[in-house]
Parts: sequence; C-alpha cells; structure tokens
Amino acid sequence: MNAPRFGFRGWPIGRVWLLLAMLWFASLPFRELLDPDEGRYAEIPREMLQTNDWVTPRLNGLKYFEKPPLQYWATAALYSVFGVHEWTARLWSALLAFACLPLVYGFCRRLGHDSAIATIAVMLLAINPLFVIVGQINLLDQGFTFFVVLALFSFLIAQRDATQNSIARRCMLLAWAALALAVLSKGIVVLVLFGLSFGAYAIASRDISFLKKMQWLPGLLLFCAITAPWFVLVQNANPEFAEFFFVREHFSRFLTTVHARVQPWWFFPAILLFALGPILWCGRATLRSSWRPAALSTDFQVERFLLIWCAVLLVFFSLSRSKLAPYILPIMPPLAVLFAPVIARDARSPARAAWFVATLLIGIAVGLPIFAAVRDGAIPTSLGIWCSIAVAIGLLASLVQRTQRQASVEIRWVALATIFIAGFQSLFMAYTSVLAIDSPKTLAGNVSRYIQAHTPVFSVGQYSQSIGFYLRRPLEVFDYRGELDFGLIQSGVVAPRDLQDFQVHWANTDDGIAFIDPKSFALLRVVGTPGRVLTEYDRSVVLSRR
Repeated sequence: MNAPRFGFRGWPIGRVWLLLAMLWFASLPFRELLDPDEGRYAEIPREMLQTNDWVTPRLNGLKYFEKPPLQYWATAALYSVFGVHEWTARLWSALLAFACLPLVYGFCRRLGHDSAIATIAVMLLAINPLFVIVGQINLLDQGFTFFVVLALFSFLIAQRDATQNSIARRCMLLAWAALALAVLSKGIVVLVLFGLSFGAYAIASRDISFLKKMQWLPGLLLFCAITAPWFVLVQNANPEFAEFFFVREHFSRFLTTVHARVQPWWFFPAILLFALGPILWCGRATLRSSWRPAALSTDFQVERFLLIWCAVLLVFFSLSRSKLAPYILPIMPPLAVLFAPVIARDARSPARAAWFVATLLIGIAVGLPIFAAVRDGAIPTSLGIWCSIAVAIGLLASLVQRTQRQASVEIRWVALATIFIAGFQSLFMAYTSVLAIDSPKTLAGNVSRYIQAHTPVFSVGQYSQSIGFYLRRPLEVFDYRGELDFGLIQSGVVAPRDLQDFQVHWANTDDGIAFIDPKSFALLRVVGTPGRVLTEYDRSVVLSRR
C-alpha cells in the first residue's frame, strides 16, 4: 500500500487558517446571548466599563467574586473600542478558543513532526464537537484552556530542549506567565492540576530532575508580578473577598454540592467519548499503533507527560462534587497532538470520521425541529432553513470524502474540518431560532420602549442575566437570590426580599416594569397586584405599572 501523500496542492497554509477563522467567527454577531452564562459574562464587563471600577467585578450592581477578572477586563476593553454588542461580548472567548488551533500546530512542529501531522492535529481539534461547541459560547473555559495549554506546551518544550539554555529559559518563563494568566482567568485550580501532574510523572518515570529546570526564582517572581496586584487590590477594597473566593469558590466547590452541579462519576468519561467521537469512529485499525510508554530514561518523555496530564484532569474533575462539561476542555489539545501521528498513518481515517460528522450534524438538525414542535407547538421558518443547511452540509461531508480519495490525507482532514465547523455554525443559528420565541433579547426588545431612564425595573421570582445586558441597566430583584446571594448580603440585604416586599415597592411607583416568574405572577394576581401585562411567555410575564 502506498504511503499517503501530504500537501495542500495549491492551498498555502495561510489560506487554510483564513478559511477556518472566517468560519469560526461567522455567526458571532448573529446569535443572541444564552442565559445564564453568556448573559453573566457579557453583563459583568459592561458594568465594569460603566462604573470604571476595574478591581471589583459586579453583576446587577452587586459584588461578584466567583471568578477572577481577566476576561472581564478584556471584554470591557473590547466594549470601549467596538461598543457593547453580542459579538464583542463573545470575541475574547471565541478568539482564544480559535488560538488553540495554531498553538497545537506550533507545538507539533516544535516536537519535530512534519507539517502534515501538525495540520492533522489541528483538524482533529477542529472536529472535536465539545471543543467547537464550547468555543462558540461566551464562557471563561476557552481563555482558561488557552493559557493552561500554552503553559503546558511551553513547559514541555523547555524540558525537551533543556540543553539549549536560552530557548529553555524563555519557554519556561513563558510557561510561568501563561500559568499566571490562567489563574487570572479562572482561579488557582490550575496550580493543583500541574502539581498533581508533576507528582504523577515523577512517580511514573522515577525521575525528579525536571523540577530542577523550572526556573523557580525568576518564574515565581514573574508569576507574582502578574497575579498579585489584582489579588492585593481586591482584598484591600473588599475584606470579604479571600474567604469567598478561595474557600467557597475553590474548596467548597470541589468538596461539596453547594453549587448544585452534581453529576455521576462517569459524567466526564462520557463527555470525553463524545468529544473524541470522530477519532474513535475511525476504528481500532487506525488506533492499533497508538502510543506506548518509552523505556525509563533520564530524558524527559513528552508523550508520557501529556498522557499523565489528561489522566490527572479526567480523574480530578470526576472526583469533584461540581461538574460541568467544559471543565475538561484543557484535555482536548493535548489529545489532538497525541492522536495525530497515529491517525496520519491510515489514509482511510478521514472517510471514517466523515461518517461520524455526517451522522452528528444530520441527527442534531433533525432533532431540533422536533424539539421546537414539542416545546412550542410550531417550527419557526428560520429553524427549518438552518436545519436544512446543516443536513446538506452533513451530506457534503460524506460526499467530499468519497470524491477526494486521491487527495492527500492532510487535505482531506482539512476539508472535513471546514465542513464540520460550517455545519455547527448552521446548527448554532438553528438553535438561536428555537430560543428566540421567549428569549431575554425578545423580552427586552418588546418592552424597551416602555422604559425611560427613571423607570424602575424589577425582576421577581427569577433573574435573567441577559435582560440587564440588553436593557443596559441592573434590575431590582425580589423573591430570588441564587448566585446574587453573596452580593446581596454584602450590600446589606440579608433577609430575603419576598413577594410582599415587591408589592410594597410596586405600590409606591407609578411607572415600573416587572419581569415576573409565571408562578409568582399567579400568586400576585390572587392578591390583586395592579398592573397591565405587556407580554407573557412560558418563562416570564412582563407587567407594567401604567
């Protein structure tokens, strides 16, 4: 059997990156924010820019210390330059998710792989459904993943090229800087992950010499220079910060169910199987020659460390009492690097993966209209159009692989990845069509003309974090605490503000708007709460005092 031919055949690498980038960012301006996460991470930087307080993050005007501020700073800066929009709210997270692709390419090349294997590694990451889905949503996990993986890859290059003192030193200092930015992105959990990985590798390799090459003194100084200023400033301004951030948001989150994100032990293994679906679909024949541990030696074993890193993250987050799918995102780029040399050996692997891609795209495209019909009793026209496009793209994935069998394995993977990203962009637009019926953007748009600068706006029995973003103002919240609880306590609202408190405030205004949970609205109607219903949906009733 002839060896697979690699090469772009008139497609320079720059054009490939441009095509991927165009597809990756295509839908950012056209999708409304998803509640609650996208609304939260869009609204906090908006309030930061509005108040000009870059030290104390606030949500709905209340202190919010659940996460560090790096993404808030970046998004607020983007707002100041480009304006407050949905696409500027998403740009930082989408940009850093996309940046993982060239990061994987550069790392593979540095390891000595040729451009074909490096490109295949990129495409394996680009067809990872978990990576693509999360990469399009305004979360903190993309920035965290980029900086964590940058730190990991820089550390590995420094260890591998330890004999080249200047290169190793620069890479190790870059690793320390990236580690600091990861802490400012999502917290100190990254230090635990690296510490556990170092310990596991030392045991597996019976070698701790790599710890002597860490540039500890300059590295720690650089790390502290990047991280310490904000922690010192925020603690001085808010004495309650340390206990909440370090104890509640790190130790309690891991050890208890305080955040009500309980999942079974097999949750992350199942997510991992879904994420690696296109690779695993290639079959055992493709993976038969997978990585095997090298004999113990004094040389640093990059592949061994990458596997240990992935195992540590999977076990660590599986043991946590709080689980969300994006937590294991930092596993995905290293796995793409590990699988690429194996996948590259089989010219049939793109065609096998294409079946998974086609099945996934078509399956979701068929399921979304069914979901809309069951939930809303109707299928929006735009939903049907976008789902039809997704089905066509899914069929194209299979067709292209059949007609391009003479092309190199490399370019077939490129074609599959571009088709996959385009298909998911269509599905994102389709999903937006499903949500648009009673979304926060729709609600805000329907009532914004009734709201003046002096109009009090209430949220009762619920808190939609996107409503504040779309109305460009905080809401007065009653009969709800949720993640606003800490901020409410710090603002002096210790006792719950219930429906009776809302009625008192409602009676004292003649120009108010209230977004009310339907169950709370039913109770208010029973006691004769005055007002005119402006609009009513399954999730919210909008009441006007006038």
